[in-house]
Amino acid sequence: MNDTQRRAELESLVTDVTFAGAHDPSDLHDESLHTRDREPFAVARPRTTHEVAELVRFAARYELPVTPRGSGTGLSGGALPVNGGLVISFDQMRSVLRVDERDHVAVVQAGITLRELNDALVGTGLHYPVYPGELSGSLGGNVNTNAGGMRAVRHGVTRQHVLGLEVVLMDGTILKTGGPVMKSSSGYDLTQLLIGSEGTLALVTEVTLKLSPIFEHSATMLVPFNDVHAVTNVVPTLISAGLQPSLLEYLDVTTMNALQSRTDLHLGVDPTIAQQSAAYLIVVLETRTRAQLDADLEAAAELVGDAGALDVYVLEGVAASQLIQARERTFWLTKAAGANEIIDIVVPRSTVPKFLEDVSALADQYGAYVAGCGHVGDGNVHLSVFQNDDARREELLLELFRAGVELGGAVSGEHGLGVDKRDAYLALADPALVALQRQIKKVFDPAGLLNPYRHLDERRDD
Repeated sequence: MNDTQRRAELESLVTDVTFAGAHDPSDLHDESLHTRDREPFAVARPRTTHEVAELVRFAARYELPVTPRGSGTGLSGGALPVNGGLVISFDQMRSVLRVDERDHVAVVQAGITLRELNDALVGTGLHYPVYPGELSGSLGGNVNTNAGGMRAVRHGVTRQHVLGLEVVLMDGTILKTGGPVMKSSSGYDLTQLLIGSEGTLALVTEVTLKLSPIFEHSATMLVPFNDVHAVTNVVPTLISAGLQPSLLEYLDVTTMNALQSRTDLHLGVDPTIAQQSAAYLIVVLETRTRAQLDADLEAAAELVGDAGALDVYVLEGVAASQLIQARERTFWLTKAAGANEIIDIVVPRSTVPKFLEDVSALADQYGAYVAGCGHVGDGNVHLSVFQNDDARREELLLELFRAGVELGGAVSGEHGLGVDKRDAYLALADPALVALQRQIKKVFDPAGLLNPYRHLDERRDD
C-alpha cells in the first residue's frame, strides 16, 4: 500500500491528523536540551480510547513505530518522534470523567494537564498533591515518567497516587488495571509496572487518581546557610522531628542569585546575610490550624538555628508563592543561561552531602561548572552542567551518574531515561535487571514498535 492509501486510511480513523511536511513544529520535540530533527509519517490526535486502539492497530499493520505524546514537557527526549513513525498525541483527551468526593478519587483522561485538574477540583476541598513544577504537564506524561517534584517529601510521587489505569496494548486490546480502591492483593500489580515505563509497554488513556485534603494553613521558611553541607545535613533532623514538611528544597547561592536577578523576586534577606550565604533551604509547612502552624514554625526555626542557619525568614501569602514559583522556573533559567545538560540524580538523602562533594571534585576534574538545586527532602539532586566540550561532558555525566549509583541512588529520580540518559542507565544497571525488563517489554510489545530507541532499547535512531 502506498502513502496516499495509508493517509486515506488514517484519516478515516481520526479527524485530526497531520502528515509529513505539514506538522506543527511543537509536536516534534519535548524540552530536552538536545535538539534532534525528526519527521514522523503522521501526528494523530484521538478523542476516545476506541480511536487510540484503532490507531495502534493501524500502526501494527504497517509496522510503524508509535510515539505517545502528552504536553511535550518532558526533559529527557522521551516524547521525540521517530522518523517515518506515528505520533499519538493525547491533547484532545483531557476530560475529568468523574470526581468522587467521599472516596477522594478522580478519573481523568490522560491528556488533562495538572492545572486543568486542579481547576476542576476547586471547591471540593481536595487536590492532587503531586507537584512536578510544570502545571502544563499532562497526567499521562506524569504517569509514564513517575513524576515527582517538590512536594514528594511529604506526599510521595505519582505512583503513590495512581489507583488504576486504562491502557491500550500494542495489539489494540483495551485493558483496565486497578480501580478506585485503596488496596488490593489480587494478582500482579500491572498498574505499578506501567507507571514509569515511559510509554514503552502500553498507551495510557485514563488514570484513576487518589486525591488528598487541602490544608488551610501554610507558611514558607527561607533559611540561608554559609555551607552547602549544613543545608543537606539538617534535612534528616527536620524530618525526624515529625514536622512533616510539604517541601524541602535547596538552592546553591549561584542558583538563588540567578533567580533573583532574572525574576521580580524580593525576599527581604539582609544584604550582609546574603553575602555570607552559600546555599538556601526552603521549607514549606502545612497544617489544619494556625496554632499548630505557629508551633511547627517555632520548632523548625530552633532546629535549623542549632544546625548553623545564618537567619530564618518566614514568608506567607504573595512572597511565599513568588519564591515557590521562582524555584519552579529554575530549569528555564538554567536553560536560558546556556546549560549543556540538566540531570536529576537521586541518592539516599543521608548521602546528599557526600554526593555533592563528589560532584564538586568531578566538576574540577573535567573542567566544568556545575550548579545545583533539588528536592533535598527526598535526595533528588538537580545539576546544571556547563561544559562545551561534548566528549568531556559525556565522560563527566557518566561519572556523575556512577557516583550517584554507587551511593545507592539512581540515574533519574523523576525525569525518566528517555533518549538522553538511556546509555548511562544501560552502562550502570545490573545486566540481569536489564535482561528481565527486556523480557517484559517483549511480552507487551513483541515487535518493538512502542516508543522505541529509548529507555532499554539499544537500537539507534540518530
